[in-house]
Amino acid sequence: MHIDITPEMILSQLEYTINESSLEQVTKAINNTKGFTQFAKHLISLNDNLKHMNAYIALSNHTELFKIKSENNNPAILEEFHDAVKKWSDKYHVSLEIIPNKEVYYILGIK
Repeated sequence: MHIDITPEMILSQLEYTINESSLEQVTKAINNTKGFTQFAKHLISLNDNLKHMNAYIALSNHTELFKIKSENNNPAILEEFHDAVKKWSDKYHVSLEIIPNKEVYYILGIK
């Protein structure tokens, strides 16, 4: 089964309101993420997997990229978060930029 990954679908799955502004923002993030279509459906799966850790995938307000962010401060859960993100990026060959002193990664695209 083939699933079309559209900006509207991404916004919906990431729990954003679909409007002109959010469509423009997600379209820019998609265009700035190298090889996005190669791992897009796996991005949604990762987002679902992170929810129990109080973490999620979002659109960055500072760059035109997607980010992976944790809002948890429990060391054990943060370790699980970082492990899950690393396994996901290794499995799908996705480059990430780690933001120092924060629980945030920017998704750069296929390595």
